[in-house]
Amino acid sequence: MSKKLEKTSKQPDNAKVKSSYTAENITVLEGLAPVRKRPGMYIGNTASQGLHHLIWEVVDNGIDEAMAGHADLVEVALLPGGKVSVWDNGRGIPVETHKVTKKSALETVMTTLHAGGKFGEGGGYKVSGGLHGVGVSVVNALSEWMRTEVHRDGKIWAQEYKQGKPQGKVKPVGTSKGTGTKQIFLPDATIFTETEFDWETVVDHLRQQAYLTKGIRINIYDERDPQDKKSYKYYFEGGVASYIRHLNNDHEVKQEKVFYVNKEKDNINVEIAFQYTADFRENIYAFANNIFNLEGGMHMVGFKSALTRALNKYARKNAFLKEKDDNLSSDDVREGLTAVVSVKLPDPQFEGQTKAKLGNAEVKPAVESVFAESLEIFLEENPRDAKEILGKCLLAAQARLAARTARETVLRKGALEGMTLPGKLSDCSSRNPKECELYIVEGDSAGGSAKQGRDRKFQAILPLRGKILNVERARLDKMLANNEIKSLIIALGTNIGEQFNIESLRYDRIVIMTDADVDGAHIRTLLLTFFYRHFPELVHQGHIYIAQPPLYRVQQGKEVTWVYNDEQLEKIKKDLGISEEDMLVLEMPEGEQEGEVEAEVEVETKKATKVNIQRYKGLGEMNPTQLWDTTMDPEHRLMKLVTVEEAAKADDVFEVLMGAEVEPRKRFIQTHAKSVKNLDI
Repeated sequence: MSKKLEKTSKQPDNAKVKSSYTAENITVLEGLAPVRKRPGMYIGNTASQGLHHLIWEVVDNGIDEAMAGHADLVEVALLPGGKVSVWDNGRGIPVETHKVTKKSALETVMTTLHAGGKFGEGGGYKVSGGLHGVGVSVVNALSEWMRTEVHRDGKIWAQEYKQGKPQGKVKPVGTSKGTGTKQIFLPDATIFTETEFDWETVVDHLRQQAYLTKGIRINIYDERDPQDKKSYKYYFEGGVASYIRHLNNDHEVKQEKVFYVNKEKDNINVEIAFQYTADFRENIYAFANNIFNLEGGMHMVGFKSALTRALNKYARKNAFLKEKDDNLSSDDVREGLTAVVSVKLPDPQFEGQTKAKLGNAEVKPAVESVFAESLEIFLEENPRDAKEILGKCLLAAQARLAARTARETVLRKGALEGMTLPGKLSDCSSRNPKECELYIVEGDSAGGSAKQGRDRKFQAILPLRGKILNVERARLDKMLANNEIKSLIIALGTNIGEQFNIESLRYDRIVIMTDADVDGAHIRTLLLTFFYRHFPELVHQGHIYIAQPPLYRVQQGKEVTWVYNDEQLEKIKKDLGISEEDMLVLEMPEGEQEGEVEAEVEVETKKATKVNIQRYKGLGEMNPTQLWDTTMDPEHRLMKLVTVEEAAKADDVFEVLMGAEVEPRKRFIQTHAKSVKNLDI
């Protein structure tokens, strides 16, 4: 653990502070310099999320043109060398001289923060996603190179930039019969820690945008590898109703007809679709002007309020709820619900440039009114679907009461028996959660090595026996009857469900440590799904990690190298001159050798050297010292932080492989069977 830095100098007295604080101390960042100085303020971060945010900002401008009725096509291409091209057939950015800046309007938009056609009554848009007017200028600032081409007034106008600075004036470079804007940019590698765009991330986001904008065509091309070009083209007339069908494609649905409404009230367009599934969780996506609001906002508040009120009203009226029964709770009516809530409004007020939450108070009553009225009509006109929906909600209410009883029993029993912490937990001595770590270890053998090898001051070990319960098909009351899950919940200290309190978390890092084989990957996925389903805040706030134990130990003489992946091993083999024939012993099926799988080969260097390579199948094969040195020592270990995106991907795969639906699992196996390597049988 790193030591805290101690203060070694005294604070200057007030007189000195005042005398040294002059106009010379004030730094003025001109133009786009603030963006390069603090990129996280504008795009969230400089890792993969922020990198992809550059594409979203440029695409938003084309979507805004489509929402305003001036475009019906957006094309995105990932180009060789890390460049990206985005084209829309809208009106094209104006190029005439701006009366305030005395520069071309195009240059003003591209190089000035808070400049765009989305402000005030004279703006060029009734609704838009790029509220702040910083989108494309931020992309320019964070690009090593950028080029803008505008098709307008019969000509093609162009300007190039380096790190946001124009490399010449806006000038005509050709003729054009149409209109539109093309942006080509290369993210600055000195700004971003990740510079490679993920194809699936781009496709998923742009497919979502196509669902949210009726009648728009979105074409996506991957041209980075000439030998492996890919493309998708999207066009949906059904709006968010089509999106719901897509989201529920691999799920068992409880309601045959998708609910859908698209109405305008008080100058706010409200578009909502939902469908119930047999799942135990909710999937509700909120959008304002096509911008995904991760933390919801006033439209989500209005939706939840109207849903609960309308279903309770229908349940009372049609005797699903008796007079003595309590009303259905908001959680009850959202179990198994897949919904999309999309609003479009003239002046959206987001929290932050990344637009995570919508704050407009006037949106709540508009959504409530439109949704409640339409839902009441839907329930009356579709009694069979209404019966399925209410049956699902009533079952959820019963399960909630059973779970509350089970949870209270578990916690009360633990307190009364003086075993607040499970017996199998080897806790750490520190009581400061900020420095404590919990290792969730697969099996007693690995657990034993981890207990002996750990630093007892800050590292706790919780061994799991076998695979935990498949939470995909289990409610909370059943989960709490499972000993492994019960031990894990008690060890975390946060409680679960409606009593969850992150302030009571006993460990700052929860580390999943499993074997590097199929069973280990399965257990890791089960745990990831468990945390993602029932402890999402732990994932959101960066408390969940995956340990990275080495796959190989390479010893040359007295020198030992730990190798964590096959790519690293290939490099070492190449450096040492080890052939594939020498390595055949490592590919032998399990069971043909005892203990660790070893290969000893002679390498001809300046003097003959014996190289010993060991492949580890499990953590239990390492002695405590090796496990500490490679996987648990903060000075040397590698750990992977679990993000929402990674947990969601694991969750999606788990839904396919372990869910109730057989057909999606069959399709997955048929698609990926040929790409499986080193399958354990």
